[in-house]
Amino acid sequence: MKTSGSAVWSGGIKDGRGAISTASGALQAAPYGFASRFEGKPGTNPEELIGAAHAGCFTMALSLILGEAGLTAEKMETKAEVTLDKVGDGFAITAIHLDLQAKIPGADKARFEELANKAKVGCPVSKVLNTNITLTATLL
Repeated sequence: MKTSGSAVWSGGIKDGRGAISTASGALQAAPYGFASRFEGKPGTNPEELIGAAHAGCFTMALSLILGEAGLTAEKMETKAEVTLDKVGDGFAITAIHLDLQAKIPGADKARFEELANKAKVGCPVSKVLNTNITLTATLL
C-alpha cells in the first residue's frame, strides 16, 4: 500500500503561505505558514498533522490488539501532543505524548495498560518516529 500527501509553498519563511493536501482528498489545500506553525494563528502545521496521524494509527492498532485479546472498545479517544523544540540551529520533534481515554467493557486496568503499551510501541507511526513517545491510558 502506498499513499501520499503534498504541500505547496510561495514566498519566504515568515511572509510565505502554503497549503497541505492528502491524496484521498480528506484534507484539501489546508492553509499553513509560519504564523500557524510557530505563533498559534489559524491554520494547520506539520506537527499537528503528525499528531493526528499518530493518534489515529495508535488507536486503530489498539483496536486490533483488543480484538485479539477478546475485547471490543465501546469508545476510545486519543490525543497526541507533539513537542517541537529548538535544537541546535534548527527544530526537532522531541516528544509525543499519547493521552488515551477508553471505555472497554470487560477490561481490567492492568491488562488495558499492557495492551495500550503494546499498541504504542507497535503502531506503524510510532515505529517511524524517532522521538520519545509516552502514554497515559485511562480506562473509564
